[in-house]
Amino acid sequence: MEAAAATIVTGFVLGGMYALVAIGLTLQYGVARIMNLAYGEFVVAAAFAALWLFTSLGVSPLLGLVLVMPLAFLANWALYRVFLTPLVRRAPDAGALETDSILATFGLLFVVQGVMLAIFGGAYQSYSYLSVPVQVLGATITANRLVALAFAAVIGGGLWFLLAHTRMGTAVRAVAVNPAAAPLVGIDMARTAALAFAVGGAVVAAGGVLVSTFLTFNAAMGMVFTMKALVVVIMGGVGNLMGCLVAGLLLGLTETLVASFVDPGLTLAATYGLFLLVLILRPAGLFGVAAR
Repeated sequence: MEAAAATIVTGFVLGGMYALVAIGLTLQYGVARIMNLAYGEFVVAAAFAALWLFTSLGVSPLLGLVLVMPLAFLANWALYRVFLTPLVRRAPDAGALETDSILATFGLLFVVQGVMLAIFGGAYQSYSYLSVPVQVLGATITANRLVALAFAAVIGGGLWFLLAHTRMGTAVRAVAVNPAAAPLVGIDMARTAALAFAVGGAVVAAGGVLVSTFLTFNAAMGMVFTMKALVVVIMGGVGNLMGCLVAGLLLGLTETLVASFVDPGLTLAATYGLFLLVLILRPAGLFGVAAR
């Protein structure tokens, strides 16, 4: 019973991290229509930023969120305005924009990864923060994982509130649902897309900082985060925050259950098996709306 409880708690923590990281991608892809293949590199960059702040300056990762998230917002805003806006302007349709953004961000992936390798090297990195055992429902889990889950819930909940109860949030949701009709009601598409891309970048930076508190990481593992985020976004339904949450938790629980009670070597197979099952049964995602 204790082993099962520990597995479930660990699964929720892992799933919460997957959901938070994927929320940023669903904003960038679902609203700005940019398929950002360098997405995972920004997760790792934020993790390295948290590592440097903690080991060099003694800044807590939780305080580091206050520094890293605004910087990530500004960096992603500039990236969209300078690097991606020309692609948006020249693309004749959404399909062409998606193709161009895949090629452009694929190159960006190696640029960001190369910079991190030059600065931090290729070794795995980690640091000890709140690595003390805590009893939860009869299971023992480290405090850093619980803190990371709590902050992920606060950030995700805050973002949902902004999207659901503010004028700008309504504009973002309108662009995600129907980008062709959004300009007809006075929504500035360029500004809204840039905002969504920047907010997505800030959220992924938060995910990177929180993940760094309990996982080891290196400069070359960004693609792992990108693929997991893509799986969660597509499973949940592109542009749907609730879908990201449910899909992330489902994926985290599946991975921990398989690793604990079946075979750790089958974790990846279980991940993509679940992904394929959802695509077969719900091609538009768990919360997605099928195109007509």
